[in-house]
Amino acid sequence: MEKENQIYYNGEIIPYKIRKSKIKNMYICIKDGNVLVKAPNSIKNETIFEFVEKKSKWIYEKVKQDKLKPIIHEQITKEDIIKLEQVVKKYIYKYMELLKEVPNKVRIRDIKYAWGTCSSNKNITINQKLANKQEHLIEYVVLHEMCHLKYMNHSEKFWSLVGKYMPEYKEYRKALKE
Repeated sequence: MEKENQIYYNGEIIPYKIRKSKIKNMYICIKDGNVLVKAPNSIKNETIFEFVEKKSKWIYEKVKQDKLKPIIHEQITKEDIIKLEQVVKKYIYKYMELLKEVPNKVRIRDIKYAWGTCSSNKNITINQKLANKQEHLIEYVVLHEMCHLKYMNHSEKFWSLVGKYMPEYKEYRKALKE
C-alpha cells in the first residue's frame, strides 16, 4: 500500500509516496519526476519521514534533473531483438558452463522496471531495451541473472560471485543506471 506525503525544499512542495514491503533497507526511487520511498515493513513512519527530510536537497535536485531529461523513445527493431537474442544466448551458455547452473527458460521481453529478472522457477527474462546497449552491459545483465540461479538475493555471496567473473561489474551497473 502506498501512502502519499510531501516535503518542502527551496520553496517547493515535492510529493512522494511510501511503499512498505519485505525488504531489508530503505531507499528512494525517482522516475519521471515521481518520488517513491521503499521501506521495510518494520520501519516506523516517523523514521521514514526523518530519512526523507535528511535527503530533501538530494531529492529536490534529482527531481529537477529527471524533469529536464528529454524523453527519448528508442525504436527497437526485430533485427535488434534477433541480435540481442544471439548475444544473450552466447553469454547464457558461457555462464552455464562456468556456474554449472541451467535456467529453465530464457526470454527477451519489454520489462518496465528492470534490465533482467530471474524467478524462483529459474526463468530468466532479459529486457529488450538492452538491444541498444553495448555488449559488455548485456553480458553483465546475463551474468547477474545467472548468479541468481545460485543466490536468489543480493547478498555478499551473490555479489562476490558476480565479481569473480566480472570484477568491473560496478562500473557496468552504474552505466545502466544513467
